[in-house]
Amino acid sequence: MRRFGGARWARVAVVGGLLALVLAWPGGPAAVLAQAPTLTIYSGRTQELIGPLLQQFSQSTGIGVRVRYGETAELAATILEEGPNSPADVYIAQDAGALGALAYAGRLRRLPDGLLTRVEPRFRSKDGLWVGVSGRARVVAHHTRRLRPADLPDSLAGFADPRWRGRMGWAPTNGSFQAHVTALRLLWGTERTRRWLLAVKANAPRVYRNNTAIVAAVGAGEIDVGLVNHYYLYRFLEERGEAFPVRNYHFPGPDAGNLVNVAGAGIVDTSRQSAVAERLIAFLLSPEAQRYFARETFEYPLVSGVPADPRLVPLDRIRTPAVDLNHLQALEETLRLLRETGVL
Repeated sequence: MRRFGGARWARVAVVGGLLALVLAWPGGPAAVLAQAPTLTIYSGRTQELIGPLLQQFSQSTGIGVRVRYGETAELAATILEEGPNSPADVYIAQDAGALGALAYAGRLRRLPDGLLTRVEPRFRSKDGLWVGVSGRARVVAHHTRRLRPADLPDSLAGFADPRWRGRMGWAPTNGSFQAHVTALRLLWGTERTRRWLLAVKANAPRVYRNNTAIVAAVGAGEIDVGLVNHYYLYRFLEERGEAFPVRNYHFPGPDAGNLVNVAGAGIVDTSRQSAVAERLIAFLLSPEAQRYFARETFEYPLVSGVPADPRLVPLDRIRTPAVDLNHLQALEETLRLLRETGVL
């Protein structure tokens, strides 16, 4: 093995000593590395849906992520209960209603205009407190061997008809369903929504834990139709092929059943890392992340220039109801109604 000469070794020793001194100096590189930021994220989106994207963010930026997964509404309630002691930096929700509830309670911090303007106004907070990162359309998943689109009602209200008795599935504990019921209250009023819930309940719908279970049940022939978000179908088509006997149905008019909600994010007001949290939200709105939503989760990208999966009905062709996503925050009233009707 080749050895350094005396003079060269002395120079290396001096350089090495200086390097060690710099690394050990308070506030030097070692301190910076030891203090690398870690974001605490409360995610109402499942680990399966968003975990790989958060990991990608961490790997590309060196910013650590500590994620607490749970139901969207439960995590929003947790942040409210934790008050000024909440460790959460970023809240990611699967619907605008929960984001609106935190915004209404003053628990979200205003986002920079540079982030907000990446998304069109209807998919972000009018007060700049949250922003949508992907779009999710409510649809009717139906069994294609039992029903043609022409056999389905032309309005969500039609599922109150007794002919759907025992043929339908829903997931009342799911955050997306609850946000949809909130939209119905805004569009129809509470009493009409109550009557619809009671009429559908009288038709003995099967109750499922989530959208995945509903689409699986439609495919297995347990039920003929189910109220779900659009993208769950495409996971089944990826796994089981085009022969899987389920397709999505959009109502033909500007119907209450055609709600397009968003998954979105906001910065919790108690966060001490706003600049780092903004980097995460900027990443979620980047072309790279938007392509992930289009390609991996089959959701609608919300940033212009990133196309959705070509199999999806384009957003501008869905005849959405005239409901402002900023007004979906009245979740407690919706939960009360669901309990009063026995749906929950």
